[in-house]
Amino acid sequence: MQTRPQFFYRQSGVVPVRHTADGLEILMITTRGAGRWTIPKGVVELGTSARASAVKEAYEEAGVRGRAGEDPLGTYRYRKWGGECTVEVFLLEVDEVLSRWPEALDRRRRWMSARQAAAAVANDELRAILSSLAGTGQSGSH
Repeated sequence: MQTRPQFFYRQSGVVPVRHTADGLEILMITTRGAGRWTIPKGVVELGTSARASAVKEAYEEAGVRGRAGEDPLGTYRYRKWGGECTVEVFLLEVDEVLSRWPEALDRRRRWMSARQAAAAVANDELRAILSSLAGTGQSGSH
């Protein structure tokens, strides 16, 4: 049984990326509770677009700012609050990495290759999204 308002189950997130001499890197963060690796994500607040909400989560949870792609990379689902959350995922080209951000004390963050990031997550659908970036060197559309 769902324990939250229906709109809580619609979420969005970002895959924060940067380009280095070694190729594309993804900034992964840990969850607050279990400390598992994931991407910045959260509830799409009423009256806010999924893309704008995802950019806000990138700042709050990972301490990064940048440019989000117009089109989602994909979606994934996970169980929470007695229901199933659907997360729309956008690519975020990171322009700025902050030394202080709202959830800095609650989370760790680490730059990883796309393959490392895909291997670090438990969710199969999120793994597929991250794996799609491995070896492409592409940043998606803007």
